[in-house]
Amino acid sequence: MDIAMPQALPWRRAPRVIVRGLWDGRTWLALVHLVTGSVIGTLGGIVIGVLFATAAAGFVTLVIPAIALAATLLVSAALTVVQRARHTAYLGIVWPKDQSAPVTFTPRSLIGVVGSAKTWRQFSYHVIAGVYGFIAGMIALTVWTIAPAMIASPVFGLASGLEARHLGMFLGGVILLLAAPWITRGLSELDALFARQLLVGTTRAQVLEARVTNLTESRHSTVDAADAERRRIERNLHDGAQQRLTSLAMNLGIARATLTDLPDDGKRALADAHEEAKQVLTDLRDLVRGLHPAVLEDRGLDAALSAVAARSPIPVRLKVDMERRVARDVEAVAYFVISEALTNTARHSGAEHAAVEVTLEGETLRLRVIDDGRGGADAENGTGLKGLSDRVKSIDGTFKLTSPLGGPTTIEAELPCAS
Repeated sequence: MDIAMPQALPWRRAPRVIVRGLWDGRTWLALVHLVTGSVIGTLGGIVIGVLFATAAAGFVTLVIPAIALAATLLVSAALTVVQRARHTAYLGIVWPKDQSAPVTFTPRSLIGVVGSAKTWRQFSYHVIAGVYGFIAGMIALTVWTIAPAMIASPVFGLASGLEARHLGMFLGGVILLLAAPWITRGLSELDALFARQLLVGTTRAQVLEARVTNLTESRHSTVDAADAERRRIERNLHDGAQQRLTSLAMNLGIARATLTDLPDDGKRALADAHEEAKQVLTDLRDLVRGLHPAVLEDRGLDAALSAVAARSPIPVRLKVDMERRVARDVEAVAYFVISEALTNTARHSGAEHAAVEVTLEGETLRLRVIDDGRGGADAENGTGLKGLSDRVKSIDGTFKLTSPLGGPTTIEAELPCAS
């Protein structure tokens, strides 16, 4: 029988954690990071200082400050590459991909670099590194140098006799040596904090903005692809299956009219086949019309909605106020939303009348469908309303359903039409 041993309490583990820092690889990587940072930061700070002094000395001219500024930007860019590589090598920092446009030697591009917040964030890090890098590196080296010397003080005091101060220095050296890894790692983490905030080529907000843009473009591409696929299916059905069914229904009708000498059972079978073929043809026409009506493509939203209103089993008052046609995907969404809303009204609401209003106001297409039915419609409980909302949102539109018990039910949508 295995007996689970209780885990050591945090305060009991603390001594081991503190001592383990002496040979932890992260400690020595942090020390190398600080030492290299002190050298690079100091040299970079000196170069930047010299360039600023040169620009200040030649302020009476335009050429010298311009050259100094250009050189400062080049030095800052080079230091950025070196500092990023140092943080990656010793601290494992992974830098986000820079979403900025590549720099070219054109006036517009150079002005963009000078005015970019990214440029001055990176430059400010190199200014800070010129001071902090030197101080942090010196502190780390001092701690690691003095601690062993203090520990060794009793050895040097053997010749003259050990005294209490030797013991005090020994104990102080041990404490300083145990603290050295954590001082080193703390200083390197502070440097990493500066770097993460200032050395990034693209901020997190810019990365998220670019991601949203990519997702929006991808969604629009998906919507366009789905619309193109519906058009392809509509053409294939119209030019293939629909034509064959039309021919079949005509042939059955001819046979039904001419073959009058058939037995009663044969006549009934032929009549049933003819009626069934006509019904299938009607269903297929409705399906094709639902995929993408040709009238919408040829004559626009007004004509397509007029056809929908004419086919509705309940009276529909239609008002379309559009001075121009809108984008094809917007027209398709508007058509399907209104068509499906009227279908739901006829099937589920018990309404006797419905009204449709379509208005183009600036760059927004507003849709409104009202019926006098029993109300109580819920977009989360089927009847296709959730699909309508999803269609509207696919092009960044807004969808609103108002349907109190007893009616009326109002569906409102706003579709952005800006290109």
